[in-house]
Amino acid sequence: MIQIDPELAKRLVTLGHFLADEAGAAILPYFRSAALGTENKDAAGYDPVTVADRAAEDAMRAVLARQRPEDAILGEERGSSAGTSGLTWVLDPIDGTRGFVSGTPTWGVLIALSDDSGPRFGIVDQPYTCERFFGGLGEASWCGPHGSGALATRDTARLEDAVLFTTFPEVGTESDAAGFRRVAQHARLTRYGMDCYAYALLAAGQIDLVIEAGLNPYDIHAPIAVIEAAGGIVTDWQGGPAHGGGRVVAAANAEIHARALDRLNAG
Repeated sequence: MIQIDPELAKRLVTLGHFLADEAGAAILPYFRSAALGTENKDAAGYDPVTVADRAAEDAMRAVLARQRPEDAILGEERGSSAGTSGLTWVLDPIDGTRGFVSGTPTWGVLIALSDDSGPRFGIVDQPYTCERFFGGLGEASWCGPHGSGALATRDTARLEDAVLFTTFPEVGTESDAAGFRRVAQHARLTRYGMDCYAYALLAAGQIDLVIEAGLNPYDIHAPIAVIEAAGGIVTDWQGGPAHGGGRVVAAANAEIHARALDRLNAG
């Protein structure tokens, strides 16, 4: 783990917020606009990318090239660039592009600062609603049009009392979907389609579980940092590290996390 002293931590957090500001400024002119150009990255299905995705990542990379050229970058649209500091900025300029092109405000900008041990600081930002959730390096806070405050996850202990989210009803493979259904059949409420916004809601104490499969590292680094700073837990479906992507369970606390893992792996 890279040692980050308090003064450096303060500068890195400030930079993270500036990156989010720059990304939002690049994205918002295209949201719900006829000028939005969309391409499909998946010939066998539908995986959209827009001019807004690329503009936002380019804006963030330009800032990092000026202010932190020694850091590596992993971005969804422009791939990897090497660094020498041991720190990596993990960028998903628009997480939830399907929602973005549909006009729903549940997409977000994901920014994480990570090292070999995993995410150290993260931001989940929704520029259209002006909501930002951030955690790590001594931070665990939210801000928005109706104020600001500390992030804290819930203490729900029973699946029967839990609110569960995932993005796609099919979850992943049929085996993944079967595991999800074993949890969902016990949950009080199951909802779909929120992308990264669901992780922000978990960190803010609104829901209890997010279970997904087929994630990439840039999908989950920022949510891990924010949720862990708020008191939650994010692992893979076996309880191991989740920052490599794949199958992920995010939970408000250790008790509900253990119950979800039991049901996921009961098949």
